[in-house]
Amino acid sequence: MTASTPAYPGLLRRLASMLYESLVVFAILLIGFLLPQVLLFANGLTLGNRWLWVHIGALLMVYFVWFWLNGGQTLPMKTWRLRLVSADGSKLRPAQAIFRYLAAWPSLLLGGIGIVWALADRDGQFLHDRLAGTRIIEAPPRQVPPVE
Repeated sequence: MTASTPAYPGLLRRLASMLYESLVVFAILLIGFLLPQVLLFANGLTLGNRWLWVHIGALLMVYFVWFWLNGGQTLPMKTWRLRLVSADGSKLRPAQAIFRYLAAWPSLLLGGIGIVWALADRDGQFLHDRLAGTRIIEAPPRQVPPVE
């Protein structure tokens, strides 16, 4: 690995970040999904099951895509020093981020096949990263200015 070649984080580190991400997603759903549903129900309004799933999918897509396009990191990714970039190392394009989000759902829900894929992938990337032309790299440590 040269100075210009990014380091690829290990699978356990990425899985730990995903575990932390699940806590953040729970908080997002609590505020962005449950609270509006309670308010609707209190006023005698309901949404059908299909619209509830659309609401969840859109809410999470806005969260992930916004963070991936604005710095390449969600809060858990910052904590674990991970960054999402295009396969060539450049910033993600909006369509690429949306495709990665959509591809991650079957990758995770079909028995975790997209995660297991990383064990056989030559770069250790998840299946949805391979399909979207993205990769997770190690982010450099944040530089903290010295205290005077």
